[in-house]
Amino acid sequence: MTTSPQVIDIGVLLIPGYQWLDASGPIDYINNHSHDMVKTVAVPETLLAKAPIINWHYISSEGNLDQIPASSGPPHGPTTTFVDCPAIDYLLIPGPSPVVKLSAECTSFINTRFPTLKGLLTICTGSLAIAQTGVLDGVQSATNKMALKKLALAGLLNKKVKWVADKRFVVDGKIWSAAGITSGVDLAAEFSRVHFDPELVELVKTIMEYIPNPAQPDPFAYLLDGVSLD
Repeated sequence: MTTSPQVIDIGVLLIPGYQWLDASGPIDYINNHSHDMVKTVAVPETLLAKAPIINWHYISSEGNLDQIPASSGPPHGPTTTFVDCPAIDYLLIPGPSPVVKLSAECTSFINTRFPTLKGLLTICTGSLAIAQTGVLDGVQSATNKMALKKLALAGLLNKKVKWVADKRFVVDGKIWSAAGITSGVDLAAEFSRVHFDPELVELVKTIMEYIPNPAQPDPFAYLLDGVSLD
Protein backbone atom coordinates (compact mmCIF):
# COMPACT_ATOMS: atom_id res chain seq x y z
CA MET A 1 0.00 0.00 0.00
CA THR A 2 1.41 3.39 -1.03
CA THR A 3 1.34 6.12 1.61
CA SER A 4 0.96 9.71 0.47
CA PRO A 5 3.73 12.05 1.62
CA GLN A 6 3.03 14.42 4.49
CA VAL A 7 2.08 17.93 3.32
CA ILE A 8 3.42 20.94 5.21
CA ASP A 9 2.52 24.56 4.51
CA ILE A 10 5.00 27.18 5.71
CA GLY A 11 4.47 30.92 5.57
CA VAL A 12 7.38 33.36 5.47
CA LEU A 13 6.72 36.92 6.62
CA LEU A 14 8.95 39.31 4.68
CA ILE A 15 9.54 42.67 6.34
CA PRO A 16 11.38 45.29 4.21
CA GLY A 17 15.12 45.19 4.84
CA TYR A 18 15.06 41.70 6.34
CA GLN A 19 18.45 39.97 6.58
CA TRP A 20 18.85 37.83 3.46
CA LEU A 21 20.58 34.92 5.19
CA ASP A 22 17.91 34.88 7.91
CA ALA A 23 15.51 33.79 5.21
CA SER A 24 17.56 31.89 2.65
CA GLY A 25 19.51 29.76 5.15
CA PRO A 26 16.62 28.24 7.14
CA ILE A 27 14.30 28.03 4.13
CA ASP A 28 16.83 26.16 2.03
CA TYR A 29 17.86 23.87 4.89
CA ILE A 30 14.30 22.85 5.67
CA ASN A 31 13.32 22.61 2.01
CA ASN A 32 16.17 20.19 1.30
CA HIS A 33 14.09 17.61 3.18
CA SER A 34 11.18 18.06 0.79
CA HIS A 35 9.91 15.44 -1.62
CA ASP A 36 10.82 17.62 -4.61
CA MET A 37 14.43 17.93 -3.49
CA VAL A 38 14.98 14.38 -2.24
CA LYS A 39 13.69 12.88 -5.47
CA THR A 40 16.62 14.51 -7.30
CA VAL A 41 18.95 12.23 -5.33
CA ALA A 42 19.28 8.50 -5.93
CA VAL A 43 17.56 7.22 -2.79
CA PRO A 44 15.35 4.19 -2.18
CA GLU A 45 11.62 4.70 -2.72
CA THR A 46 11.09 3.86 0.94
CA LEU A 47 13.13 6.92 1.95
CA LEU A 48 11.60 9.18 -0.69
CA ALA A 49 8.18 8.28 0.68
CA LYS A 50 9.22 9.77 4.03
CA ALA A 51 10.05 13.16 2.50
CA PRO A 52 7.23 15.69 3.00
CA ILE A 53 5.71 17.91 0.35
CA ILE A 54 6.54 21.43 1.53
CA ASN A 55 4.57 24.38 0.20
CA TRP A 56 6.03 27.83 0.81
CA HIS A 57 3.89 30.96 1.05
CA TYR A 58 5.68 34.32 1.01
CA ILE A 59 3.79 37.17 2.67
CA SER A 60 4.71 40.85 2.69
CA SER A 61 4.40 42.73 5.96
CA GLU A 62 2.96 45.51 3.82
CA GLY A 63 -0.04 43.37 2.96
CA ASN A 64 0.38 43.61 -0.80
CA LEU A 65 2.22 41.87 -3.63
CA ASP A 66 4.90 44.52 -4.17
CA GLN A 67 8.46 43.21 -4.16
CA ILE A 68 10.24 43.30 -0.81
CA PRO A 69 13.91 44.37 -0.63
CA ALA A 70 16.25 42.40 1.62
CA SER A 71 19.59 43.41 3.13
CA SER A 72 21.22 42.04 -0.02
CA GLY A 73 20.32 39.91 -2.99
CA PRO A 74 17.34 40.40 -5.29
CA PRO A 75 13.97 41.76 -4.16
CA HIS A 76 11.53 39.00 -3.23
CA GLY A 77 8.04 38.85 -4.73
CA PRO A 78 5.34 37.81 -2.24
CA THR A 79 3.12 34.95 -3.37
CA THR A 80 0.09 35.83 -1.26
CA THR A 81 -1.40 38.50 0.98
CA PHE A 82 -2.78 38.61 4.51
CA VAL A 83 -6.28 38.26 3.08
CA ASP A 84 -5.56 35.44 0.64
CA CYS A 85 -2.96 33.44 2.56
CA PRO A 86 -4.11 29.82 2.88
CA ALA A 87 -3.97 27.84 6.09
CA ILE A 88 -0.36 27.43 7.19
CA ASP A 89 1.24 25.04 9.65
CA TYR A 90 4.27 27.18 10.45
CA LEU A 91 5.25 30.83 10.12
CA LEU A 92 8.90 31.83 9.72
CA ILE A 93 9.99 35.41 10.33
CA PRO A 94 13.46 36.56 9.18
CA GLY A 95 14.96 39.50 11.06
CA PRO A 96 14.40 43.11 9.95
CA SER A 97 15.47 46.30 11.73
CA PRO A 98 15.18 45.62 15.48
CA VAL A 99 13.06 48.77 15.89
CA VAL A 100 10.71 48.23 12.95
CA LYS A 101 7.07 49.11 13.60
CA LEU A 102 4.59 46.58 12.29
CA SER A 103 1.34 47.79 10.82
CA ALA A 104 -1.97 47.07 12.53
CA GLU A 105 -2.82 44.76 9.63
CA CYS A 106 0.39 42.77 10.06
CA THR A 107 -0.05 42.54 13.83
CA SER A 108 -3.62 41.34 13.34
CA PHE A 109 -2.48 38.68 10.87
CA ILE A 110 0.09 37.28 13.33
CA ASN A 111 -2.32 37.31 16.26
CA THR A 112 -5.11 35.76 14.22
CA ARG A 113 -2.96 32.97 12.76
CA PHE A 114 -0.91 32.21 15.86
CA PRO A 115 -3.46 30.01 17.69
CA THR A 116 -3.72 27.59 14.76
CA LEU A 117 0.01 27.42 14.00
CA LYS A 118 1.95 24.30 14.89
CA GLY A 119 5.02 26.47 15.26
CA LEU A 120 6.34 30.02 14.93
CA LEU A 121 9.99 30.34 13.89
CA THR A 122 11.87 33.61 14.33
CA ILE A 123 15.37 34.26 13.06
CA CYS A 124 17.71 36.87 14.51
CA THR A 125 15.81 40.15 15.09
CA GLY A 126 12.58 38.57 13.88
CA SER A 127 11.74 37.92 17.54
CA LEU A 128 12.34 41.58 18.43
CA ALA A 129 9.99 42.60 15.61
CA ILE A 130 7.09 40.34 16.58
CA ALA A 131 7.48 40.93 20.32
CA GLN A 132 5.33 44.01 19.76
CA THR A 133 2.38 41.77 18.81
CA GLY A 134 2.31 40.18 22.26
CA VAL A 135 2.70 36.57 21.09
CA LEU A 136 6.08 36.31 22.85
CA ASP A 137 4.89 37.62 26.21
CA GLY A 138 6.18 35.30 28.93
CA VAL A 139 8.08 33.19 26.38
CA GLN A 140 11.78 32.35 26.47
CA SER A 141 13.23 33.71 23.24
CA ALA A 142 16.60 34.18 21.56
CA THR A 143 17.47 37.06 19.27
CA ASN A 144 20.46 38.89 17.85
CA LYS A 145 22.70 39.66 20.82
CA MET A 146 24.17 42.91 19.52
CA ALA A 147 20.67 44.27 18.85
CA LEU A 148 19.45 43.01 22.22
CA LYS A 149 22.34 44.70 24.01
CA LYS A 150 21.75 47.99 22.21
CA LEU A 151 18.05 48.02 23.07
CA ALA A 152 18.70 47.01 26.69
CA LEU A 153 21.26 49.77 27.22
CA ALA A 154 18.92 52.30 25.63
CA GLY A 155 16.04 51.27 27.87
CA LEU A 156 13.98 50.15 24.87
CA LEU A 157 13.83 46.42 25.56
CA ASN A 158 10.46 44.70 25.62
CA LYS A 159 10.66 43.11 29.07
CA LYS A 160 7.48 41.08 28.69
CA VAL A 161 9.64 38.57 26.82
CA LYS A 162 12.05 36.26 28.67
CA TRP A 163 15.13 37.03 26.55
CA VAL A 164 17.79 34.31 26.58
CA ALA A 165 21.41 35.46 26.50
CA ASP A 166 23.41 32.23 26.26
CA LYS A 167 21.86 30.02 23.58
CA ARG A 168 22.09 29.92 19.78
CA PHE A 169 18.43 28.94 19.63
CA VAL A 170 15.55 28.35 22.01
CA VAL A 171 12.43 26.21 21.78
CA ASP A 172 9.65 27.22 24.18
CA GLY A 173 6.40 25.48 23.39
CA LYS A 174 5.65 26.18 19.77
CA ILE A 175 7.97 29.19 19.62
CA TRP A 176 11.27 28.43 17.91
CA SER A 177 13.70 31.35 18.03
CA ALA A 178 17.24 31.73 16.75
CA ALA A 179 19.89 34.19 17.90
CA GLY A 180 22.07 36.06 15.38
CA ILE A 181 21.81 35.36 11.63
CA THR A 182 23.73 32.07 11.19
CA SER A 183 21.96 30.61 14.23
CA GLY A 184 18.95 30.37 11.95
CA VAL A 185 20.53 27.46 10.10
CA ASP A 186 21.06 25.62 13.39
CA LEU A 187 17.45 26.30 14.35
CA ALA A 188 16.36 24.89 10.98
CA ALA A 189 18.51 21.82 11.61
CA GLU A 190 16.91 21.27 15.01
CA PHE A 191 13.44 21.80 13.54
CA SER A 192 14.26 19.21 10.87
CA ARG A 193 15.62 16.76 13.43
CA VAL A 194 12.41 16.98 15.43
CA HIS A 195 9.96 16.88 12.54
CA PHE A 196 11.49 14.68 9.84
CA ASP A 197 12.58 11.06 9.54
CA PRO A 198 16.05 10.47 11.09
CA GLU A 199 17.42 8.82 7.94
CA LEU A 200 16.21 11.77 5.88
CA VAL A 201 17.80 14.23 8.32
CA GLU A 202 21.16 12.45 8.09
CA LEU A 203 20.96 12.42 4.30
CA VAL A 204 20.42 16.17 4.16
CA LYS A 205 23.28 16.89 6.58
CA THR A 206 25.56 14.81 4.37
CA ILE A 207 24.44 16.48 1.16
CA MET A 208 24.86 19.93 2.71
CA GLU A 209 28.16 18.96 4.33
CA TYR A 210 26.99 20.57 7.53
CA ILE A 211 27.25 19.59 11.19
CA PRO A 212 24.65 21.61 13.10
CA ASN A 213 25.72 23.53 16.19
CA PRO A 214 23.85 22.80 19.44
CA ALA A 215 21.98 25.49 21.36
CA GLN A 216 24.78 25.48 23.92
CA PRO A 217 27.55 26.28 24.40
CA ASP A 218 27.03 29.55 22.60
CA PRO A 219 30.39 31.09 21.65
CA PHE A 220 28.78 34.52 21.41
CA ALA A 221 27.13 34.54 24.84
CA TYR A 222 29.89 36.89 26.06
CA LEU A 223 28.28 39.69 24.04
CA LEU A 224 25.64 40.06 26.76
CA ASP A 225 27.95 39.75 29.77
CA GLY A 226 26.88 42.28 32.37
CA VAL A 227 23.76 43.34 30.46
CA SER A 228 20.49 43.20 32.41
CA LEU A 229 17.64 41.72 30.38
CA ASP A 230 15.10 41.68 33.24
